[in-house]
Amino acid sequence: MSARSRRITGVLARHWLLGALRSGLGLSPRRRAIFAHEWRVAFEELGPAFIKLGQLISVRPDEFGRELVAEMAAMQDSVPAIPASAIRAVIEGEFGRTPEQLFATFDDTPIASASIAQVHGATLAHDVRPVWGEVLPAGAQVVVKVVRPGAEAAMLADTAEAHLLVARWGGLLKGFDATKLIDEFEESVRRELDLRVEAKTADRFAFDFREDEKIEVPRIVWNRTTRRVVTMERVIGWRLTDLDEAARAGIDSAALAMYGATAFMRQVMVYGRYHADLHPANLFVTPRNTIAYLDFGIVGHLTKDEREDIAQVLAGLAYRDPDRALRYSRRLGVNVPPDKVDAVRRELGVLLDSMFDPEGSKEFRHFGLGFIALLRRYGIEIPSGYGLLVKSLATVEGCARSLNPDIDIIDTARPFVTRLLSDSMGKPERLQGKVNAAIRAALRELVA
Repeated sequence: MSARSRRITGVLARHWLLGALRSGLGLSPRRRAIFAHEWRVAFEELGPAFIKLGQLISVRPDEFGRELVAEMAAMQDSVPAIPASAIRAVIEGEFGRTPEQLFATFDDTPIASASIAQVHGATLAHDVRPVWGEVLPAGAQVVVKVVRPGAEAAMLADTAEAHLLVARWGGLLKGFDATKLIDEFEESVRRELDLRVEAKTADRFAFDFREDEKIEVPRIVWNRTTRRVVTMERVIGWRLTDLDEAARAGIDSAALAMYGATAFMRQVMVYGRYHADLHPANLFVTPRNTIAYLDFGIVGHLTKDEREDIAQVLAGLAYRDPDRALRYSRRLGVNVPPDKVDAVRRELGVLLDSMFDPEGSKEFRHFGLGFIALLRRYGIEIPSGYGLLVKSLATVEGCARSLNPDIDIIDTARPFVTRLLSDSMGKPERLQGKVNAAIRAALRELVA
């Protein structure tokens, strides 16, 4: 076992023991919460790769309990800044020119420093025409995100160690496929290390919302972007944690909350691609009374058929119809064994009824994460895309409610669900299927 493997094992074992000592015996929510906290502290202590792994866990309620998901969502990806000279060396290596030759100004003091990249402010020396949106003029403020020297080698080395540890100890981890998780993590890290992927995704979202005056996506400066450097428009505004200041500036946060929830439903139901990591740090409210999306590291994708099935699941929720919700969840890959269908349907019905109880929770989070927990309790495999969407809807609801506590995410979804299902039933092939079914039914009646 390498020194790195021994350290990882030692840190995890120490925090597991601390969790056991603090929580005692049993499987109570309090005990799970204590262990979740210790795992988060351990991951932060182990450094960049484990911080990224924790962030992946935070969007996977299909694999992990709600206490661990919630704890990992609170993890902060913030590390001490490295000297500007090291960042300058990366920029010069990518472009063959100094920052002063590429920009009108370049600020050596970083705006942010995370495990993979460090971000610096700059201004443009020339007008730039982005792929979408208006021209960025000379002097416009931009941010330059640069992969930290050595970050790629360190992240991939830690990933290799994680593979070895899973091979050695993975059999002790019951309830989820640790090898699959590490494979997914490695793929995610490789994508994030290539900053062009984030830039392309931002451009795709800018295209989707190109005619929407209330949604902003930072414009990409492609002639100042490479695999290890991305330059984009700097967004000035307030995070969702700074809304008091936004209100003093005249921002209508409640109206923006409703608009933001609607915009997310458009992503899911209309465009088939959605920002899957919309925690408060990735959303800005701007002085122009708009919503700005940031950081496109985690994005979900949906086919047309998947969107229709999701619409049916949401319709099942809206109409308290557990059979419909289960039927279309099955089409999305949630396969409930025949011997468990009755029990799952019964518990799902209770969960749905609780949302319509005057004294019950009206939050989608209550239903979505409750349904995930129900499936996990019965040992039913949940597709990662299904869990990602449920977590994203719950997160969007949480962000929207922080601005407007009266928002009902299901009501927000209704017009999109209705339109999507109406359009799908109007397809010629769907109508032909209905006709054929009617003919077969009539023939059976005649034969009988």
